[in-house]
Amino acid sequence: MTTSTTPSSETSAAPRRRRGSATIASIAEETGVSVPTVSKVLNGRPDVAPDTRARVEAALERHQYRRRTPRTSTESSLVELVFHQLDSAWSIQIIQGVEAAAAAENVEVVLSELGGEHRPPQHWLDNVVARRPLGVIFVLSGVDPGQRQQLDARSIPYVVVDTAGEPLPGVPTVGSNNWAGGLYATRHLLRLGHRRIAMISGPADVLCSKARIDGFRTAHEEAGLTVDPELVRHGNFYVDGGFRHGIELLSRPDRPTAVFAGSDMQALGVLRAARELRLRVPEDVSVVGYDDLPLAEWIGPSLTTVRQPLTDMAGTATRMLLGLARGEQPATPQLDLATELVVRESTSPPR
Repeated sequence: MTTSTTPSSETSAAPRRRRGSATIASIAEETGVSVPTVSKVLNGRPDVAPDTRARVEAALERHQYRRRTPRTSTESSLVELVFHQLDSAWSIQIIQGVEAAAAAENVEVVLSELGGEHRPPQHWLDNVVARRPLGVIFVLSGVDPGQRQQLDARSIPYVVVDTAGEPLPGVPTVGSNNWAGGLYATRHLLRLGHRRIAMISGPADVLCSKARIDGFRTAHEEAGLTVDPELVRHGNFYVDGGFRHGIELLSRPDRPTAVFAGSDMQALGVLRAARELRLRVPEDVSVVGYDDLPLAEWIGPSLTTVRQPLTDMAGTATRMLLGLARGEQPATPQLDLATELVVRESTSPPR
């Protein structure tokens, strides 16, 4: 006796396409558009209807499409350098490091900033896709998973310098050992004899701010001391944040004898606050900064600070990005460069 069977949905359906094996033609067929339309989306062309663009982007992400067309010698050789905010001497150090490494490879740099945001808007990403650069360097900023897929689909590599939050898995990053920097600065003040030490870190949602506070707390734990939560503040890495918190902290009846600022710019604000309150540095209050910007050794008193190798971080990130553009995978995709304490005139034992 023979029996007939009805094919199951699994056997009757067309075989699923292997991830990463999609082509422009297969994406066009699946989404019901033409091959040139898919190509326009990939190249960031504006003449595509929003709903069509969204449908094509969804298919590209679903299949984890990767552009396979190699670069030609006629394409522009440039990298995109994007800051979350661009208004301090800290940024200049990063720019100089990127420019030097890019110039060595005859590569140009396009500079932009996100107005304080840590994720780029879609119109910015569309412009980047249209330029099709060698790659993108994000500084204290990055992309969400959807934007990451858009760059991956077009084979535009990216590297993050000083990541704002926890980096996405597989995203190359270059930073510095912020925990160690916080530890070194606080140890220095404790060894001088300070016991009421305030800290003005950066924004609470930024990873390096949290790491520096962790190092600050660890140094206190080593010394068997408890951190007074009233003395730990979150600033904005800029002068105004250091000044505002400096005035509040140094006006207290139980004011701290030392302040560790999360950046040299914030330390400048603390120095200004001390002057307005007629406090002498370091006789009445010691001040430590972070970054070791060129101005740190020229202000009076010269600033004790944690040296963060900003130009080296930027140069390393640029070389890593150019390697990715050539198809090379970095031996270490997540690098933290060493920090060190630079002792100058703004710290001394408490009176």
